[in-house]
Amino acid sequence: MPGLPEWTAPDKPAELTYNRLIEAILDGAFPPNSVLPGERQLAEMLGVTRSTLREALQRLSADGWVEIQQGKPTRVRDIWVEGNLNTLAALVEHHAFMPAAFVPQLLEVRLAFAPAYTAAAVEHNGQAVADLITDLTGDLSDKPSAFAAVDWTLHHRLTVLSTNPIYTLILNGFAGFYERMALLYFAIPDSRVSSRRFYADLGCAAAASAARQAREIVTEVMEHSIRLWEQATGPRE
Repeated sequence: MPGLPEWTAPDKPAELTYNRLIEAILDGAFPPNSVLPGERQLAEMLGVTRSTLREALQRLSADGWVEIQQGKPTRVRDIWVEGNLNTLAALVEHHAFMPAAFVPQLLEVRLAFAPAYTAAAVEHNGQAVADLITDLTGDLSDKPSAFAAVDWTLHHRLTVLSTNPIYTLILNGFAGFYERMALLYFAIPDSRVSSRRFYADLGCAAAASAARQAREIVTEVMEHSIRLWEQATGPRE
């Protein structure tokens, strides 16, 4: 099949076979709704045994990348329609292959979730939120890396303090990717200025246990973050 990379036998066969097939799907070598080559041919292409290939394919199936049916060719799923949270987690690991619009779309998802978990955290644990913000921002330097670390810790703790563990589980899926994207975002000087103001305003709302105000503050800063990102990187495709 044209366009496929030159593969060699991997050191960790099942794991690397899984990752190589994901990359082949994401770069269009195996487009959505196409079928994979037969097991023997695909194993030879990948330089692995058929048992190793089967192990990788079973994981790809569970994670929403392919559909395996007895007696039928393995179909590549349209991940944007048929994927699941496991698919999303794998996408985060393969961020080099993501479409340009993925980050602003992810920011829109954060806009949908962050005001809710922040308001819940302030409602249930307002003083703890206020103390957290004081601890995190007391000597915050103006380096993008410092802001990225603080922002991740703050939002992670807000999900915990919201008392709804589902928020934490969702956010955990983005742990490494979140910080990488935050480094790019906080390289924008206006983003650091905006976040300092956000932390101060949220700290005041939390100390007053003003959950509705906290929701409004987060909504405003999330909307502003999308505008800043698009100003810095250009409109999404």
